[in-house]
Amino acid sequence: MDTTNATSDDPTNARVTGFHHLPVMAHHIVAVFASVPAGVVLDATLGGGGHAELILETYPHLSILGIDRDLSALAAATQRLARFGDRLQTVHCRFDHLVTAMTNTHVATLSGALFDLGVSSPQLDHAARGFSYRHDAPLDMRMDSTEPWSAADVINGFSEQELARVLSEFGDERFAPRIARAIIAHRPIESTAELAEIVVSAIPAAARRKGGHPAKRSFQAIRIAVNHELEILPGAIDAAIGATAVGGRIAVLSYHSGEDRIVKDRFRSAETGDCTCPAGFPCVCGAVRTVRLVRRMPRTPSDVEVAENRRAASARLRVVEKIAVEKIAVDKTAGQG
Repeated sequence: MDTTNATSDDPTNARVTGFHHLPVMAHHIVAVFASVPAGVVLDATLGGGGHAELILETYPHLSILGIDRDLSALAAATQRLARFGDRLQTVHCRFDHLVTAMTNTHVATLSGALFDLGVSSPQLDHAARGFSYRHDAPLDMRMDSTEPWSAADVINGFSEQELARVLSEFGDERFAPRIARAIIAHRPIESTAELAEIVVSAIPAAARRKGGHPAKRSFQAIRIAVNHELEILPGAIDAAIGATAVGGRIAVLSYHSGEDRIVKDRFRSAETGDCTCPAGFPCVCGAVRTVRLVRRMPRTPSDVEVAENRRAASARLRVVEKIAVEKIAVDKTAGQG
């Protein structure tokens, strides 16, 4: 884990100018933190620093602890946000290591936390990173280029059954078994263009004509597997809730149904204390709640924003506010949307 301040000598600075971050649902994110106490907001997916910049500009009483597993993103963000001086601290790590990042930067509690999940536009657009089916590149897809595990290991190392599971669970791909068989038949596979061609050829012609690029779901699924994105998310959300002070808020932007299910589940767990008593009846199981839902249904971007930023199209924003530990009297939870 690397800890830096608002300047960086990392060699990835050579690519900083190409890491432009257009923050999703920016107005809503800024509004989320309007009422939080003075202190430090964790940006658990700092990216190019777009959300962090807006928070720092809007709220002089807030500082940012920005963490990211992508060194290019950290370099871009530290350059973009250098004018805020010591109101910004950055740490190179995955967001499931947020408690260690707080310890290393001497942050005792958080005033809030933001998770902007998924892959960023600069990662997709940088062909050599291997995230996109639109560019020919080595099979990489690592958000942290210092990690040894890459898409090549998944594509050329997983069994047919493992590949089918990844494509189905992480990509909602209904032709997962067919695609997995095709991948096995063509191994070894070395490039994104080769993989995309194999995926497309495995999907029936009629299905290729709708729903966007036929390889989109498969590439998403492989990226999620490479970076363990869903595996590390539940613990990170729980840790952020635990580290946040009363009155602070935790906001999560998700772009995939699997991500959103996890966010919904962890927020509901904190809101209900996992109460097992029937809804509408007195709680006798001793459950306690630690958050309240700021809004029961998730927010989604406006049509105007989607027109300006296609990445925002599938975004769902869920927010909770930390409360003093409260014993549940009656379970009134009716299920979130």
